[in-house]
Amino acid sequence: MMKPTSLLRLLALSLLVASLSACGFHLRSKIALPADLGPVKVAATDPYSPLARDVAVGLKAAGAIPAEDADARVATLDILSERWGDRPIALDQFGRAQEYSLRYAVVFRFLRADGSELVPQQVVELSRDYVAQSTNLTGTTSEREILADELRREMSASILRRVDGVVRGVGRVPQPAQ
Repeated sequence: MMKPTSLLRLLALSLLVASLSACGFHLRSKIALPADLGPVKVAATDPYSPLARDVAVGLKAAGAIPAEDADARVATLDILSERWGDRPIALDQFGRAQEYSLRYAVVFRFLRADGSELVPQQVVELSRDYVAQSTNLTGTTSEREILADELRREMSASILRRVDGVVRGVGRVPQPAQ
């Protein structure tokens, strides 16, 4: 015989599963890439860009074939620009900044091997706020670095979602008439 608490937990779990299936919730599938895409390389203005590395790993996880030869004609996700900025958003009674907004903007485009656009050039901007006490600069630097890493991961995921959206036809960009 089951204990009343075990029975209650089982009932709660069953109710949760039933409610999630009724609301249409489902896990996000991996991003869609065109079947005829071929090998893909990620190019950035900074050859050691952590964002380019993260995007390349995400594309590989989605099934893209990494480009072996950089000189061959391959599909290219170009990271044209990465910009970071801190903007004070709160001051103390002495006029010193106490809170900042860390901003990260990236311009990218995705070209097929033939040079046609798969994803047209676009800008993705992200920001996070953090507190910076003028008496604890070490903690502020560490917090900013953690936020920067988090923003970089989110930027990679955002770029991959935009690629997925275009490939799946969400927000499809009309092709120019020829």
